[in-house]
Amino acid sequence: MTDNRKVIVQLENLSTHYGEVIALEDINLTVYEREILVIMGHSGSGKSTLFRNILGLMMPSSGSVKILGQDLTRLSKKELYALRKNIGVAFQNGALFSSMSVRENVELPLHQHTALDDTTIQIMTRMKLAMMNLADHEDLMPAQLSGGMLKRAGLARAVIMDPKLLFFDEPSAGLDPVTSVELDKLILQLRDAMNMTIIIITHELESAFHVADRITILDRGKQIITGTRDEIRACQDSRVTNMLNRLPGEKQMDGEAYLRQLTK
Repeated sequence: MTDNRKVIVQLENLSTHYGEVIALEDINLTVYEREILVIMGHSGSGKSTLFRNILGLMMPSSGSVKILGQDLTRLSKKELYALRKNIGVAFQNGALFSSMSVRENVELPLHQHTALDDTTIQIMTRMKLAMMNLADHEDLMPAQLSGGMLKRAGLARAVIMDPKLLFFDEPSAGLDPVTSVELDKLILQLRDAMNMTIIIITHELESAFHVADRITILDRGKQIITGTRDEIRACQDSRVTNMLNRLPGEKQMDGEAYLRQLTK
């Protein structure tokens, strides 16, 4: 059956090498409009490299990366810069400028990338802060915010230009369970209210299964499975079941074996 949904991200036979090391191998992935895709995998699985490839921060060794129909490997620096205005990125720690207030941080992309007047920028900023439940905290400095507030402030800045595609790196990292659930709900509300496509990297299983339409699991640079939550739960691949059951991906050595390896 043909899927008639609009394609926002398309990776075809993507491979990325660091010298002799294969970081990603033959990744094929399609992300559709208004979809929430979660990328998971153990440390070293290739998540961050895939993230950088999709953002155009590094180019793959082979294959293609298409965002909104444009192949990043064929764009000039000027064209890539223009395309990135349609992409928002919410970093793991918020990545706010410590010398600027919450409002100033959120306003910054509008000052840099648009010719809007100050009044319009202030209105747009207050609207986004209200969406994040930060309307009463716009004059605070980043050091005065809790972990959850930092995440929401960073998210407000990421969506201030109404991007078509949002990346969120580890949204639940460092948050207590209640705050994590609240942020999950906010992500779903953003998708529905702004018709955004969202790609999330996370280690948090509960959060992933709460927000994801589909989940991609990587292992040592290879794409093990991409599927719905039910398809992931039904997968019998040991690398997937180990992750779901929070088991180590590799056999653990005892102390003597580890010492022998170090002294070879």
